[in-house]
Amino acid sequence: MSYLYECAYKYNNLKGANMNNKLKNEWFKDPKTNILAGIVVALALIPEAIAFSIIAGVDPMIGLYASFIIAVVSAFVGGRPAMISAATGAVALIVTPLVKDYGLDYLIAATILMGIIQLILGIFKVGQLIKFIPNSVMIGFVNALAIMIFMAQIEHIFGISIDTYIYVIVTLLIIYVLPRYFTAVPAPLIAIIILTIVSMTTGSNVHTVGDLGDIKRTLPQLVIPNVPFNLDTLKIILPYSASMAIVGLVESLLTSKLIDTVTDTSSNKNRESRGQGIANIFSGMFGAMGGCAMIGQSMINVRSGATTRLSTLTAGAVLMFMIIVLGNFVVQIPMPILASIMVMVSVGTFDWQSFKYLVKAPKTDAIVMLLTVIIVLATHNLAIGVVIGVILSALFFATKISHITVEKHVEDLNIYYYLRGPVFFASVESIMNQIDLHEQDRTITLDFQQAKLWDDSAVNAVDTLVDKLKLQDNTVYVINLDEQSQSMIKKLSNIDEAYIL
Repeated sequence: MSYLYECAYKYNNLKGANMNNKLKNEWFKDPKTNILAGIVVALALIPEAIAFSIIAGVDPMIGLYASFIIAVVSAFVGGRPAMISAATGAVALIVTPLVKDYGLDYLIAATILMGIIQLILGIFKVGQLIKFIPNSVMIGFVNALAIMIFMAQIEHIFGISIDTYIYVIVTLLIIYVLPRYFTAVPAPLIAIIILTIVSMTTGSNVHTVGDLGDIKRTLPQLVIPNVPFNLDTLKIILPYSASMAIVGLVESLLTSKLIDTVTDTSSNKNRESRGQGIANIFSGMFGAMGGCAMIGQSMINVRSGATTRLSTLTAGAVLMFMIIVLGNFVVQIPMPILASIMVMVSVGTFDWQSFKYLVKAPKTDAIVMLLTVIIVLATHNLAIGVVIGVILSALFFATKISHITVEKHVEDLNIYYYLRGPVFFASVESIMNQIDLHEQDRTITLDFQQAKLWDDSAVNAVDTLVDKLKLQDNTVYVINLDEQSQSMIKKLSNIDEAYIL
């Protein structure tokens, strides 16, 4: 009995030690670096949140509140440490018609429902579907997003003033040169602080954060959307909520996968799905819009050295702190500084090896990658590009593996057909074209030793072959089916079991 107590004691100690190590690695590893990285991200979130609010047609504070709430909540319940989630353009574009036609309260209700849908999908482990996204689609997703990030900065850089160009050049010099000599503080943070002070003291002719919209120094409040709680309301918001939920999860899971690759770590995709849902529910409950993972800000975070959830929590908390306490300073941050930081992110995000990939990869993979980029840029919707890319990749894959060979051997009145390859809906026609259905008065054997039945179309094809050959007074045997194929034949086929060997 004492031995059992000793085992239980050791197990509990080991379990406790593992929990402590996990807590340390996810939250308290290198806190200084993670806090500083979070501060940089917070500054980069402000103009984005304001811009996305304008796209959605709501007050700028709606986007800022959403970024604060989603970042803080996802820091605790998300599945990917160091990933940044906040208000995003993809979600904002979806809800623009809803806000225009029905108003803010319906947006709040739709955001809460969006979170509920994501939570349900997470419970049903939708995160596992990320493994079905091919590498070619992933490369296309990353490159399209990098291009979109860069293009979004053009309006903040070109055609404004000479001062703007100077700030851009100096910011990029600080970002790329300073880390060679000084790494204690992230270079983007140094650039923001120094150049903002310079702008405030010299009165430079540049656009600032305050030019994007008014920032009110108030905290978000718990609200109940002023909408009828009936089926008519559900009919209005459900299409928007479902679209936001799917787009948000696609972007979040792909961003999570990208950060996994960049940091050489793994993350829980199902927990991330649930976490995104919980974060959006809270965002809606506090009167804000929906959001998801942000690849640009996530890349800023990890490039600044962040590895833990503390960086995500810091980004959200500092964002609200700056709005409430440092609002007068924040509105004077020059936009060319933040735009330059995002340009740096876009350059670092783009997969420059993809040019070699286009030449060396199989043509179908190269086509999928290019089409994913083109579709995303044409629609400004990452989810649409990824879904179409996955479908095209699946079709190309099905075409590749649909080739099946049939070898014919004749011995007197006996004919043997040896099938090699996967038998499924796409390869059925190939089989029919390779077997002579006009043979008469023969004993015909269909040998599946090197073939496998994958679906009901395969079973139907075998039935059709046997029936047509029997019509010509042939005796037909089906042999060497593996266990799974035999099981399908017995359940779905009409062939007499005496002829299945």
